Amino acid sequence: QVQLVESGGGLVQAGGFLRLSCAASGNTFSGNTMGWFRLRPGRERELVATDFAGLETEYADSVRGRFTISRDNLRPTTVYLEMFSLKSEDTGLYVCNYKAGTNTYWGQGTQVTVSS
Repeated sequence: QVQLVESGGGLVQAGGFLRLSCAASGNTFSGNTMGWFRLRPGRERELVATDFAGLETEYADSVRGRFTISRDNLRPTTVYLEMFSLKSEDTGLYVCNYKAGTNTYWGQGTQVTVSS
């Protein structure tokens, strides 16, 4: 089992910045993929950004250039999502994801609310 603990959500004005973090613990493996998905009202869950073992990243078109995902150099099972130039449409529940092999785990999510 892998446990995911997220933090960093909150309320921010449009154009502002937030930094999310997600720490994985338990039966973790190297070569994993960690990332963030989000749930927005009336929409399906969507990928925001993922990081494969600190080697490759992927971003949704809607956040590319504004959001950055990174790994903690000292704690490689911790990922951060830096969100710049936030927009009202970024409002949603941001959920951390950990995947290794055929195993996938989800965090509880952290709410991000961007006021216009």
